Amino acid sequence: MELTAVPLRKVDSAQTSLALADPDIPAPRYPRAPSQGLALSLERRRLQLYMMLLLADVVVLLGSFALVIGLYSPVQFRNEEMLPAYLILPLFQTIAFYNATYSLDGLTNWRMAAGRALAALAISALMFNFFAFFAKANAEFSRVVVIAGLGITAVGIVLLRYAVARYVTSQWGPSATNRLFIDAGGPAVTIPDLYRVNAAEHGLRPDLDDPLALDRLSKYLRNMDMVIVSCAEEDRLAWSEVLRGSGLHGEVISEFAHQIGALAIARHPGADVTALVVSRGHLSLRSRVVKRLFDLAVALAALAVLSPVLALCALAIKLDDQGPVFFRQRRMGRGNRFFDIYKFRSMRVEKADAAGRRSASKDDDRITRVGRFLRKTSLDELPQLFNVIAGEMSIVGPRPHALGSQAGEKMFWQVDRKYWQRHCLRPGITGLAQVRGFRGATDTERDLTDRLNADMEYLNTWSLWGDIKIIFATVKVLVHDRAF
Repeated sequence: MELTAVPLRKVDSAQTSLALADPDIPAPRYPRAPSQGLALSLERRRLQLYMMLLLADVVVLLGSFALVIGLYSPVQFRNEEMLPAYLILPLFQTIAFYNATYSLDGLTNWRMAAGRALAALAISALMFNFFAFFAKANAEFSRVVVIAGLGITAVGIVLLRYAVARYVTSQWGPSATNRLFIDAGGPAVTIPDLYRVNAAEHGLRPDLDDPLALDRLSKYLRNMDMVIVSCAEEDRLAWSEVLRGSGLHGEVISEFAHQIGALAIARHPGADVTALVVSRGHLSLRSRVVKRLFDLAVALAALAVLSPVLALCALAIKLDDQGPVFFRQRRMGRGNRFFDIYKFRSMRVEKADAAGRRSASKDDDRITRVGRFLRKTSLDELPQLFNVIAGEMSIVGPRPHALGSQAGEKMFWQVDRKYWQRHCLRPGITGLAQVRGFRGATDTERDLTDRLNADMEYLNTWSLWGDIKIIFATVKVLVHDRAF
C-alpha cells in the first residue's frame, strides 16, 4: 500500500510561482497530478460493507430461528413460530446502529465488532422478553426456539465479523483507510501502511495565495481519509491551514510535541513519532450520506417541478440576443478543487467576466435585459441543480466564489486566512450567509468577513434540520435589493 515518489528535479516554491506568472520561464517538470487520486476511494466500499453486514445480520438471525424451528418441528413449519425473530430483529438493528456495531474500527477488529453486536443482541433479547412479559405472551413462544435461535445467531454474528475482518485486513491493510504521508522537508519518519509522496518532487505547496497550487494538492488528497505532513517548523502554519480546508483528518508532525509528551496529539502504532491533530472532517460518514441523499432528493424534485421555468428562461435568453444560454465559470469547490459552475447567462457575451474580477453593480452595462430579471429573481442560479446532481455542489453550503473575486482591493483569501477552510464541504446553491442578507457585491472587506463568519458557523453547527430551515428561509430572499 506504500507509494514511493519517482525522483525528479527539485524546484523551489519561488521558482514555481515565477514560472506560473511568467510564460518565458519554463514550468518545472512535475509528474501529472492524479486527477482521480492516488488510490480508489475506500469510503464507498466501507459503506457497502456496512450495508452487507446489516443485511447479513438479518439473514443470520432469521435463518437461525428458521433452522431451529425446522429441526424442532420437522413435521410442519409454522410461520407464527418466527414471530420472536421478527420482533427481535428491529430491536437488534436499532441498538446495533446506535452502539456503533457498524463502524470503521469494526471492519478490522473482529473482537470489538463481535462484542458490540453480541451486546446489541443481548439487549434486544431482554427487551423482547420484557415486552412479552407485560403483554402476557411469554407462554405463546417456545423457549427452545428462542434460546436456541439466539445462540445460533450469536455464533453466526461472531463468525461473520471474523470473516469480514480477515478479508478487509488482507485487501486494504490494518486500517481500512487511505492514509497519505507528505514529506515536505520535515523530520524523517517511518509510518507503516500508507501512501507517501515527496512534496518538492511532486510540486505540492501549501500556498494560500495560489489557487492552482491548492487545486494540484487537492488531486493528491482525493479519496484519502487521513493526511500526515512532515514539514519544516516555519511551514507548519501554512500546511495546517491548507489541511483545515481539505475536509479531511489532517496531522502535522511535531518533534517538539513528541519531546514534551503533549496530550492533544495523535500517536501511530509501529512508528516512534507523534503528530499534532490540526484538522478533522466536519461531517461523519453517516452525516455525509444523509446530506448527499437529501441533496439528490431535493435537486431531482426541483428539476421535475421547475423544468418549465428552466425552459422559459432558456428561451428568453436565446430570443434576447441569440447568445448561448448557459454561462460556465471555474470556481473552487470541496477540498479546494476546481469545478465548473453553471448559471443562466445574464451578461452580454462579449463582456462576460469568466474570472469574476469585477463584481456586478446596480447599473452594470454588462447585464442584459433578461439577465437583469434573472439575477433579480435568482433564477440565474437554477442550472446549479445539475452541479448538485453531479456531486460538485450541495443544495445548502458555503457559496462558491469566482477565483478573481475581490473584497475592496484584496483577493478574498488575502482578507482572512480562514477563507480556505470554508471549502471543507461542498459549496451550496444557497447558504446561511445568503439568508442573512450577506450577498451581492463585496465593495469592502467587511462584506466578505460577514459571509465568512456565517459560513464558518454553518460548518461548525451543521444539521439536516438546519439545511431544511435555510431552504425555507431562502424562498423569502429570492428577490432582494442586492441582486444586480
